[in-house]
Amino acid sequence: MALKGNLKDFGITQLLNLINLARKTGTLYLEKTEEKGYLCFREGKMIYASLEGREVSLPILLQESGKLTAEQARVIERNMAGKSDRDIALMLIQAGHIQQQDVTQSVQRHALDLVYRIFSWNEGNFRFEPAQLPIQGRMTTSIALENIIMEGSRRLKEWERLQEEVPELDVALKFAERPTTPLRDINLTVEEWRVISFVNPRNTICQIAQYNNMSEFQIRKIAYSLLQAGLVEIIRRPRVVPAVPTAGVRGGAEERTRAAPQMRRPAVKRNLIRKLIDRIREL
Repeated sequence: MALKGNLKDFGITQLLNLINLARKTGTLYLEKTEEKGYLCFREGKMIYASLEGREVSLPILLQESGKLTAEQARVIERNMAGKSDRDIALMLIQAGHIQQQDVTQSVQRHALDLVYRIFSWNEGNFRFEPAQLPIQGRMTTSIALENIIMEGSRRLKEWERLQEEVPELDVALKFAERPTTPLRDINLTVEEWRVISFVNPRNTICQIAQYNNMSEFQIRKIAYSLLQAGLVEIIRRPRVVPAVPTAGVRGGAEERTRAAPQMRRPAVKRNLIRKLIDRIREL
């Protein structure tokens, strides 16, 4: 018999604790507004995670982990179309392109990324189906729920703090005129460079996150670190009270369409990075 409920009454942490203590095998289906996902468990350990819109193939996972080049991933996907992840992994290992631990680490990293995204859900519905594992052909892992619960709880607290530090995402960023961090102390991650490449008064933080396929947690964390380093500043746009349309509903819709902000990427990414470095060197 399936266990059903609302996440407002029974949160993610409580559900994982229950599955862990009861050493359950089955699938936890989760759904909230416009988002769906499921987590699979075997004897109380998480073995697979899926989030609608974030399903990626094994070659792409290995590419994101730096184990394959983009060209290698494309060739493998084209030549092994229709093959299961297990078949692809076996072929790559036997050919000497990767090792078993490369597959394990890549799959585990992806699963953890998805489950930590779900940790922030505090509304929606859940359903646990015992003994059901819809993962045929997929690469699985085995992660102790105690570790997931501890890290997820830590991230949840950090998430709450980041919401206080960066409460709005519908604001833009600009480079600080005089960065406060010395050049020798600058050590940006790949994700931070990706965000910096879109720093533009016409791009909101939310738009930057959407373009780079980042969660609210990721973009808030990066924006906060860049703000703390004194590399960027927030541009708070004045709130404009919308005028009452005088030319009918259609006219009002056209005005809103024209006013909608468009994503702007710098024409030459390298020039933007050089500009940032030159500013830091002025210190």
